[in-house]
Amino acid sequence: MRRADRLFQIVQILRNKRLVTAKALAERLEVSERTIYRDIQDLSLSGVPIEGEAGVGYRLRHTLDIPPIMFSLDEIEALVVGARMAKTWAGTELGYSAQSALDKITAVIPAELRDKIEDSKLFSLRFTPRRDLDVNLDICRKAIDAKRLLRLCYCRADGEQSLRSIRPLGLYFWGNVWTLVGWCELRDDFRNFRLDRIQNIEPDSATFTDVEGQSLQDFVKRMTCI
Repeated sequence: MRRADRLFQIVQILRNKRLVTAKALAERLEVSERTIYRDIQDLSLSGVPIEGEAGVGYRLRHTLDIPPIMFSLDEIEALVVGARMAKTWAGTELGYSAQSALDKITAVIPAELRDKIEDSKLFSLRFTPRRDLDVNLDICRKAIDAKRLLRLCYCRADGEQSLRSIRPLGLYFWGNVWTLVGWCELRDDFRNFRLDRIQNIEPDSATFTDVEGQSLQDFVKRMTCI
């Protein structure tokens, strides 16, 4: 858990107005009591009105007014279906992050909206989950962010396989298929690769920089002119 997330969680726990010991906070957040003491001190110095002391417990003063995050019912539904789609289709890491984000929102919204999240009847299903697709998606997403070359073995629809070195530029979701668009070193041009046809994929140690005429923006311009 990132430190910023932990500080947020501490504030939410202390909002119940009951004394909470550093030991209880440490156990819940899976850190040491020493870490909790440092976090409490930093929160206090930043202006969060925490009262209490080591060995007794901590709580927020009643004067603290943290307004709840307000959403309409439609916005809540949109967040729920978005998180559920990410959990189903967006890879392992983004799936966990989507649920974590939804948990944070649930913790600070009014009870009636919290019930809407729990009772939502909107679902996202994938009947043939494939672990390799989730792994491929996670690898591609990280490579795009880091501008890292990818080496992959790709199988075309006719069964022909080829080894490619590409500059990954973007990922597109087409309803039930993800495609990776990149600049292919072999073809010296843009190419789209279906993630479910990638037999093997490895990030290279080499990185790349954007080249005029070979960026994602250039790809989009070309597609809009077709």
